[in-house]
Amino acid sequence: MTLHIVRLGTPRLKHEGTRIGTVRRPPRGVAKDRFAADNWYDVWYPDLSPSAELVTLALAAATPKEWNAFERAFRAEMNEPGPRRTLDLLAALSQESNFSIGCYCEDESRCHRSVLRKLLAERGAKIA
Repeated sequence: MTLHIVRLGTPRLKHEGTRIGTVRRPPRGVAKDRFAADNWYDVWYPDLSPSAELVTLALAAATPKEWNAFERAFRAEMNEPGPRRTLDLLAALSQESNFSIGCYCEDESRCHRSVLRKLLAERGAKIA
């Protein structure tokens, strides 16, 4: 059983399981009833997305120093009780279930999902 970190809107992987959208907003121009059918996500879970302020910071990050500032701030948000418990739950579920989390960004290294990958790995998640 495994947790996959994916780009939303891409074809699903074999045995990927439930796809969780960790994004602030649903995909634009896509009808709600098409979210799962078009490989966006099965469940929308914005609680694991950066705040609007941090999304702006991430999009503006042009240097490694600026990206590191985003990562530190996002880690602080994810250390709040609710997100922290969710990350603990997902890490535990990854030992027994197939599922995925994702975002729309093309480049994972410049996306909050790269930070989520690290946070989940730190909790012992079984990541593909």
